[in-house]
Amino acid sequence: MQAQPIERSRRFPDALLVGLNKESPELHDAYKLTLSTGELEMVAKNPGNVVGWVADHDFEVRGAVTSTPEGGSILLLRDSAQGDWQEAVSWGKEDALTSGPVGFTPGGEGMYLFDSRGANAARLVVLDPASGETEVLVEDPRYDVGDVMIHPETREAQAAAVERARTEWVVLDDAIREDFEAIKGLNRGDFAVTSRDRADERWIVAFTADDGGASYYSYDRSSRTGTHLLDARPDLAGYVLARMEPISFTSRDGLVIEGYLTLPPGDPERPMPMVLNVHGGPWARDGWGYDPEAQWLANRGYACLQVNFRGSTGYGKDFLNAGNKEWAAKMHDDLVDAVRWAVDEGVADGERVAIYGGSYGGYAALVGATFTPEIFRCAVDIVGPSNLITLIQSVPPYWKPLLSIFHERVGNPETEEEFLKSRSPLFFVDRIQIPMLVAQGANDPRVKQAEAEQVVAAMREKGIDHEYMLFEDEGHGFARPENRLEFYAAAERFLARHLGGRYEE
Repeated sequence: MQAQPIERSRRFPDALLVGLNKESPELHDAYKLTLSTGELEMVAKNPGNVVGWVADHDFEVRGAVTSTPEGGSILLLRDSAQGDWQEAVSWGKEDALTSGPVGFTPGGEGMYLFDSRGANAARLVVLDPASGETEVLVEDPRYDVGDVMIHPETREAQAAAVERARTEWVVLDDAIREDFEAIKGLNRGDFAVTSRDRADERWIVAFTADDGGASYYSYDRSSRTGTHLLDARPDLAGYVLARMEPISFTSRDGLVIEGYLTLPPGDPERPMPMVLNVHGGPWARDGWGYDPEAQWLANRGYACLQVNFRGSTGYGKDFLNAGNKEWAAKMHDDLVDAVRWAVDEGVADGERVAIYGGSYGGYAALVGATFTPEIFRCAVDIVGPSNLITLIQSVPPYWKPLLSIFHERVGNPETEEEFLKSRSPLFFVDRIQIPMLVAQGANDPRVKQAEAEQVVAAMREKGIDHEYMLFEDEGHGFARPENRLEFYAAAERFLARHLGGRYEE
């Protein structure tokens, strides 16, 4: 069974609203959980296509997002928990991943939305369901609005965050404008307000920075001063950590690609060995801040390059949709272009570049080894799919309502089998010319063990240099500390062997 949080409220301290696939593995119904007793009460039944629920300020589920067979989505609303559902907004397949509900407005009649209809990037808008009209509150031509600060009592949208190279807040409520200016001076990192007292006089503010873990401050609104409370990782204060710098370049077909470069502290000799660390998703993005893997790689003597290739989120729907059916094609071209940029800038030694990643990043590592082995010295694949056909055919049950998105953005095994084969590393194993490290969790519900076993068996049959790590007690990624240590120890030995960096015995 899988649980999805829906809502929590200070007005209902003994309850949570959660989505559970308790009755059907493919569908999440909405439940009210009483924390003191553990009692579960179903409050909304999934008719078969709901992929998300929205509750109002009275803890009633009055919103639902459904998926469409074409890859789009529809927002349904109702006047009460017993009312009939009515279609409020529909998003086509080009807008579905950049749009969706944020929450109900103060009176409960309207709704705040992320909405990219009629624009490139997702805007923060307020919807009037009666008329269907929307009012734009915050927008940017290139970057999606990604977060909203809602007053916990009035439910007014007070500020919205746009994640450009770093997170930037747009203030909507003049009552907090001077507070945000004061908070900026407390720490060099990017911030978010995580909680507020009932009088709204004191806030807890969390900062994230590139050279340390999260830091928490108590902020006094009356004096506009902040007091440092704690660091989430105080042990990091004893280390010299690397800084993460935003970078950008133009791809071979003219797209502006952004990302982040982390170099070893000090003044390292250039060009240096580099690890291209590819994010998962792929409908996600890397952001500025403390990244344990970037710090680990920099400490071992590598430049760490993280690239938000086309198909990544946060850069508007044109950039996102430019990745449709471009797995192992233009999405990978962006990664290769990033390596060439780093070499041209004198950062990377072109003879000592590794490609490394998990999930989609693991797939990218397999693509690097099979489609462009001349670019990389070695590859590290963590829970990456090797065969797009079996990946899509074996999605977890609770992903079934989202299959149309995979068909639209990756491919449909029933109608595009040969196309998906042409983008699957498994069918090009004979092209591998570089050493590979493959790591997999035996209980992975997303990328099944067979995805790794297939490619490892093919490499073994062909006598290709590889290492294979199977963790019997892990899923999609490695959660147990002992397994994480075992994997990273093996990975740094592997990288040191082929790139020449440091490793710990």
